[in-house]
Amino acid sequence: MLSNQTDAEVFKALRSGNLVALGILYDRYGSIVYRLALRMLGNTQEAEDLTQEVFLILWRHQNYEPKRGSMNAFLSTLTRSRAIDRHRKMRSQRQLIQKWSSSIFPENQNSLMDKISFQEISHRVREALSLLPNNQRQVLEKAYYEGMSQSEISQDLNIPLGTVKTHKRKGLIQLRQILKDLVESR
Repeated sequence: MLSNQTDAEVFKALRSGNLVALGILYDRYGSIVYRLALRMLGNTQEAEDLTQEVFLILWRHQNYEPKRGSMNAFLSTLTRSRAIDRHRKMRSQRQLIQKWSSSIFPENQNSLMDKISFQEISHRVREALSLLPNNQRQVLEKAYYEGMSQSEISQDLNIPLGTVKTHKRKGLIQLRQILKDLVESR
């Protein structure tokens, strides 16, 4: 029985295409990965997303080497590395949002010109969104206008989380291209 075998044997079964092996490894290490992700990220949704990402990496890349250490050490290192990447990405996004906010929403936005400029920017962003493919536009609107997390969007649209992430990333890249002159002028 596979569940009674060592991690190395279970991983070997996973490499052979046995998806039951992935479930066994998840049962053994899922809570450890989740707790570490939660401790590092401080957000249950992000921790859930990261836990899923770690096991997807294990399944897709199959780059664990039993000779180099235990499965626990491998998954913990992978989780830490991905959590640090997420922190860097979130910090970078926060800095970008702060930069945009300070340029789009100046401290004193009482003048008529400021209000007109803000309305023009809002209109340009709505127009740019309308140029995106429907799936990308829908994901971005739910994320930024409705404040939904990627997991919530996945459930709401009944599509895989990875697809939501792909649509969001591609949509943001296209928006940046479409609004390039607006971003550079700020």
